[in-house]
Amino acid sequence: MTEHPLVAHPPTIAIDGPSASGKSTLARAVARTLGWVHADTGSLYRSIAYSLIRSGLEEAPDEIRCRHVLALGIRYVVQDGGTRVFLGDRDVSSELRTEEVGRLASSVSQLPCVREALLRTQRDLADKGHVVMDGRDIGTIILPEATLKVFLVADPKVRAERRRMELESNGVSLPLDAVLKEIQTRDSNDRNRALAPLVKAPDALELDNSRMTVEESVRWILERLPR
Repeated sequence: MTEHPLVAHPPTIAIDGPSASGKSTLARAVARTLGWVHADTGSLYRSIAYSLIRSGLEEAPDEIRCRHVLALGIRYVVQDGGTRVFLGDRDVSSELRTEEVGRLASSVSQLPCVREALLRTQRDLADKGHVVMDGRDIGTIILPEATLKVFLVADPKVRAERRRMELESNGVSLPLDAVLKEIQTRDSNDRNRALAPLVKAPDALELDNSRMTVEESVRWILERLPR
């Protein structure tokens, strides 16, 4: 029997976890420390939601929304060690962090046409290697061969406070209870959806960062990254 050589995959780190667990902040910090590229996949789904809202198609039938998605021309552009999301020639990265966009992004991410449209975009970037990618199905679906998989968790109240502070920095003020309820609803939707639900990959390492600084979390990951 002829043995086939092992396929060498470029080095990547996958960080998954629920909303407001600090995935993007941590992934960005890890990438900066390593000199790698940070890919925020949530921004891709948010860009679709943003475009649907601007086009008045939030409640349109799935068939119409899918046609809209396929015509968007979404692309990643690597800048300064991170990724910017463009719709055609327009950089929309700074317009994606509202609660309205986040709620719709969680919904449209369940459409098969959306996930299929974005799968290749994410893998094409990862194929270049030295990428830290965060999302909800990176270790299970997008990068099953990632060098290191981390499943990030945090206490819901801690996550709600983080999200509230993020919203305030963007000029949006909401009561903590309202933010917590929104997070709990999104958790339920993400974990119970039929397509690519939020689950921990069997070979992922769980990190609870409820009481850890970003620097401590970065160090935790680097200590476990194969050399």
